[in-house]
Amino acid sequence: MITLTSAELNTWIASFMWPLTRIIGLISVAPLFGNVSVPARVKIGLGIMLALIIAPTVPALPAMDPMSPTGLLILMQQLLIGLAMGFAMRIVFAGVEMAGEISGMTMGLGFASFFDPQTRAHSSAISQFLALLTLMIYLASNLHLVVLSTLAQSFELLPVSSSFVSAGGMLEVVKWGGRIFSAGVQLSLPIVAALLITNIALGILTRAAPQLNIFGIGFPITIGVGFIMIGLVLPYLMNPIVSLLQEGIDAMGRITVALAPLK
Repeated sequence: MITLTSAELNTWIASFMWPLTRIIGLISVAPLFGNVSVPARVKIGLGIMLALIIAPTVPALPAMDPMSPTGLLILMQQLLIGLAMGFAMRIVFAGVEMAGEISGMTMGLGFASFFDPQTRAHSSAISQFLALLTLMIYLASNLHLVVLSTLAQSFELLPVSSSFVSAGGMLEVVKWGGRIFSAGVQLSLPIVAALLITNIALGILTRAAPQLNIFGIGFPITIGVGFIMIGLVLPYLMNPIVSLLQEGIDAMGRITVALAPLK
């Protein structure tokens, strides 16, 4: 007859629940996995499957009751770590979406917006097009598998423990968040530069011939130039976007190391 003590049972529960919490935290916000169109059952099922694979490889866990105050503190910390790692990758997509917003506003398509269920806000059509393009590159490059691999490695870089995580990890997340603005400007720069030259030319034309209706001819010209530039730039966007996605994966590692408790 097999008998289990309460200590053994608590150890088994903790060895599965704590890694699962970190995994669920990442899945809930990471690109592709955290999309609102993915059913919650699928997310939970994926998290449980990954936890069953990763849990046996996790370093030794603290021997304590998972329902104790300290055990619940560890649970919250694991959720925080997973959210921070998933948020690092989400920032990459936010930077690409910002590039689309800048391009769309410069083209005069600021009114062409619709509700984005992912961000629960209005987003421009150009922004959503670039976000879908980035998602396709993300999948084609198998970077979603690299994200899961980085998650598995995080249990070695930042083992589950009862020590408080370092505040330096949150500072690293804030620093990485600034990449949204620089990435957005860099990706949209060719389009913005071409539209700036177009607007300067239209301004000179208006001064030379004041009788022209600048609002009547300028609007379709800027939209046309914008779409032509998008078509010209698209073949060259893959390398910058892949580089940006790789930066996001590197940021996941930096954040994990920065969250390690001070010794």
